[in-house]
Amino acid sequence: MKILHIIPGSGGTFYCGNCLRDSKYVDALKEMGHQVVKIPMYLPLFGHEEDFGEVPVFYGAIETYLQQLYPIFRKSPKWFIRFLNSKPMLKLAANMSGSTDAKGLDEMTISMLLGEEGKQKEELERMVNWIADHCEPDVIHISNALLLGMAPRMKEKLGCAIFCSLQDEDGWVEVMEPHHQERVWQLMHEKSSAVDAFIGVSRYFSDLMQKRMNIPVEKIHTLYLGVDRSDYRVKPVREKPRNIGFISRLCYDNGLDILVESFISLKQIKGNEDIRLILTGGTTGADKKFIRGLKKKIRNHNLDKDVEWQEDFEEDSRLEFFDRVSLISVPVRKELAFGLYLLEAMASGVPVLQPDEGAFPEIISISGGGEMYHPNSPDALSEKLDELLSRPDKLEELGRKGREGVAEYFDIFRQAEEMVKLYEKISGR
Repeated sequence: MKILHIIPGSGGTFYCGNCLRDSKYVDALKEMGHQVVKIPMYLPLFGHEEDFGEVPVFYGAIETYLQQLYPIFRKSPKWFIRFLNSKPMLKLAANMSGSTDAKGLDEMTISMLLGEEGKQKEELERMVNWIADHCEPDVIHISNALLLGMAPRMKEKLGCAIFCSLQDEDGWVEVMEPHHQERVWQLMHEKSSAVDAFIGVSRYFSDLMQKRMNIPVEKIHTLYLGVDRSDYRVKPVREKPRNIGFISRLCYDNGLDILVESFISLKQIKGNEDIRLILTGGTTGADKKFIRGLKKKIRNHNLDKDVEWQEDFEEDSRLEFFDRVSLISVPVRKELAFGLYLLEAMASGVPVLQPDEGAFPEIISISGGGEMYHPNSPDALSEKLDELLSRPDKLEELGRKGREGVAEYFDIFRQAEEMVKLYEKISGR
């Protein structure tokens, strides 16, 4: 099949589960012999030069922001748009404070959802015309429901089946002012009529979004995320030091402070002198003050040498991270739709320890590769960490079950095959 995948990028400044999800899925489709075109929005997916390729970045982060605030930029010459969408400028945007935070971007989100009636309508037309000139897709797959504003125009111009993934849109909307939240959910519902099928990444999130967006039940399908187990290597727990790992964006929302506080408590227990904490996943400018506060707290407890901040988290560095940790915990503060780092850890034979919230119970129950704790507090997490780290046999068993669970239930090729079957059924191709 000819598949067009539209993916908003993070620019490679932090661990972006959605970027990895889409990129791994596209790679699997290509390996299966399908023709796939990946169109990045806002920022490149990662920091790699090849992410640019011959496909332009549409809705460049700086361009989109300026068009929202200043009408004059909506008629900018092509050379100026190319400059704003150049790699140096987009790298600058990726590091801007708040670039991944919905606070203050309420009106832009609404404008994007308005599509042809929004302030970025010229860019929408540029994207649709580029697709018409360069691709003849059988299906178009949109990465998330916050991009639904483009669906009606694409359906009108290109006439192909349109699919949309659902993952953590609620987290973006819920930080907005109440009246903006209501407007966003309303627009997402209205624009959903142009979409042929929605794909939730867990049963928990499919049910949630069906109600929030008021979508007909028959339009929503659940397909779990997946990874290629052969991409990861396994180092037995007995050969590792007792290191606790954190891999995600290093920020307040992901509960990094909860883990740090639990680690400080854990180190006060006799016999835990050898335990260390390894943190990776990158940041945005908005996280700097938060990180400074955590480093000061760690320093005040004389634990600087026991906490490692690993800057690089892409490709080989991520594999090295999993080689060095006995388990991971990302104590996120909100209920997540999935969490791709769970699969990456379990594929590496590393158990996971997560709060009993959102899709975590569903994923951990199916895979068998971890345990949960409740409530999501430093004390509860510290107690559970102490229990698991004192039982290497238990960690070894969880690591084995997790890797087997990934192979059986979360294999990227199996999930891609199911997605293609759905494409074929809905599109009639």
